[in-house]
Amino acid sequence: MPLYSRRTFLGHAATALGFAALGSPLHSEDKAKANFGLGFTLYGMKTLPLDDALKTCAEIGYTGVELCLLDGYATTPAKFGADERAKLRESLASLKLRIFGLMENFSLLADDAKHAQNLERISAAGKMAHDLAPEALPPLETVLGGKPAEWEQVKERMAERLRTWAKAAEEAKIVLAIKAHVMSAVQNPERLLWLWKAVNHPSIQLTYDYSHFQAQNLGLDETMAAILPHTKFIHVKDVSGTADTKVAFLLPGEGTIDYGTYFKKLQAFGYRGDVVVEVSAMIFNKPDYEPHEAARKSFAALSNGLTKAGLSIH
Repeated sequence: MPLYSRRTFLGHAATALGFAALGSPLHSEDKAKANFGLGFTLYGMKTLPLDDALKTCAEIGYTGVELCLLDGYATTPAKFGADERAKLRESLASLKLRIFGLMENFSLLADDAKHAQNLERISAAGKMAHDLAPEALPPLETVLGGKPAEWEQVKERMAERLRTWAKAAEEAKIVLAIKAHVMSAVQNPERLLWLWKAVNHPSIQLTYDYSHFQAQNLGLDETMAAILPHTKFIHVKDVSGTADTKVAFLLPGEGTIDYGTYFKKLQAFGYRGDVVVEVSAMIFNKPDYEPHEAARKSFAALSNGLTKAGLSIH
């Protein structure tokens, strides 16, 4: 059984699905086939020197990366100064890699002191985005915190806090791409869209990560129809188990997602952005995890999916 009533969400999704049957609901003027950039998150390469991580991604065939701004990572803004940023720009250009996104891990329910720090981190992320990729600013991507059972009690507080995030993002001239998570208060499309609409600010857009919805027995069509029109960033990974049992995140290709179908649906729904592999901490904290192999295996699954869909990497 699902953890929540789906009636409202499915009603909205059905409308969007009707448009999708006629053509792209996002870019109806764009009839050409989409060619997607494929990226890998450096969240899953913490043990590698930054140069090694970038070179690995480029050699495998990825066209971009997601930088991790969390404490303990090489690209934490407070410890990644002007010289390091200049070197990174040179490395990205040399390797022909783009920055597809910046990762943070905020909570809208943090205490006041942590909330103030989060606002400062949004500002720092904006500065980093402008320093590294002013011609194509990457979004700042984050989950939202809380627990699923808390939603009705905390949703208004979350909306109030998100408005302050939106103001900080606007001042930093960056887009904040917020993400639903199966184990968080904002766990499904209905809640994510409620929060997005409650704030209604152009600096707040959405992240689409199907794994969190598959774990709640939601389908590709209904979740893409609901979220893709407002999506700035996409994560991909596989999942086993459900929210009613035990969720385990997997690398792309290790689960049941058919990536040929997945990319065909992205094409049909009009998404014209990039797709980034996210390696969950559930995976990279295992003693036998090897980041080079994880990146290669994930790329193979996604590139094969693109080939099956008649699409290509750009």
